Amino acid sequence: MKDQYQMERKVEDERDKMEWSWKRIWGRRLTHGKEMETSLIRKLKFQANKGTLPSNYQQRRKNTFTSSKCKQLPMEQLVSCGKSPGGAKCLEEFKYYFNKEGELRHMDTNEPFVFNYYKNEPERNHKRYQVLGHMITQYVYELLEKECELQKVHIPLDAQSNEPQSCFFMSKEALTNPLSLIILLQDYGVVRAGQWGQKTIIHHGLDQGTQIPFIKIAKKEYGGIIVLNPNDNFLEMKVEEPEMTLIKKESSLSTENDQDTAMCNKQLIPKRCCSTAEEHTIYVWDHFISKSLAKKVAFITHGYGGLTFVDLLMRRKEVMSKVFAVAFIDSKHNTQHQVGDNAEVQDWIRKHCKSWVLSSKALDRPTGSVLRLDCPRVSAGTENHELAPFCSLQPIFRFLSRSSEPKTNAVNSRTRMVTRSSVRNKNPIE
Repeated sequence: MKDQYQMERKVEDERDKMEWSWKRIWGRRLTHGKEMETSLIRKLKFQANKGTLPSNYQQRRKNTFTSSKCKQLPMEQLVSCGKSPGGAKCLEEFKYYFNKEGELRHMDTNEPFVFNYYKNEPERNHKRYQVLGHMITQYVYELLEKECELQKVHIPLDAQSNEPQSCFFMSKEALTNPLSLIILLQDYGVVRAGQWGQKTIIHHGLDQGTQIPFIKIAKKEYGGIIVLNPNDNFLEMKVEEPEMTLIKKESSLSTENDQDTAMCNKQLIPKRCCSTAEEHTIYVWDHFISKSLAKKVAFITHGYGGLTFVDLLMRRKEVMSKVFAVAFIDSKHNTQHQVGDNAEVQDWIRKHCKSWVLSSKALDRPTGSVLRLDCPRVSAGTENHELAPFCSLQPIFRFLSRSSEPKTNAVNSRTRMVTRSSVRNKNPIE
């Protein structure tokens, strides 16, 4: 069991590193302007503007998960998933399901997921694990819409009919609720909207690995909820051989290493306004969160999501006036590096943020701050990064509840101190 966990952890880390490396490559290219884009991207953008994208482009985009991913495993007979894109249906074809407790189990043996399904075939097991991850993503999407009653919003809003789009989820009253709005922002990697960690979902269950418990509490106590999707940055698409030759030629002219060159063969198309987590978050803030009627907005972030929020804080100064609290969970943000000498932002972080860090101490016990300019730090009640959100759920919402209380009312509601002068004024001597 320990060997299986270590193997899956290694695979998960490799997947995250590959995805992160690809985002890093595209981030550099997009930052340096159009001259750094590949011929394929320029061609697709030109065709999109002219409305002359290939006739089957839209169908390819829809079947990115249901067709190309499933066909990687013909031994599991997953091709039929192309006809039924639902995550639950694909899981059934894969012989897995989630029981009443939200645990992933095999339909025939009722056993948990086994990584080493094929003996001495690590590559085959790796692909099988990847397919399961994509199925879980689609299944969680379904839960967000059906069980949590969230709306799926496609962005950018001005996208062409055949242009690849990203998405996020929000409640019906997210933009119209005048009271509060909660924003969920997860870590980087393969996780998509509604997930804290795929490995946690596979081994511990939906409650521990998804954002659904947070969503339900947020909807009940605050009304408005937005679930960001910062890692949905690219579209996988089959590239014709001449176009792939151009990509390889451009890659050989660049100064990237061999790993980066290999990454360029993945045929990924960046999604406009969402090619990075930071870009996705800023777009949703500009077009949705900032325009909401909510007087108070709170962020709950995990891992790299904390760094993404601080980036938003530095780029949009109105964040300080609209956001009343931020809960960091094992956050990757660095106040000293990101904020620098900005005393106003430093003071705001100290007053409005709280960080739950990995620790062996009891849940919510103070752990001390490494830097004086950072926010208060308390224990998440675990030393497991993937389990930290679930473990710290209750104290996080207590923190949000206390932070939402008007400070002026809290002071006035206290018992007034009795002094001699007050008694004299109340009972004047005749």
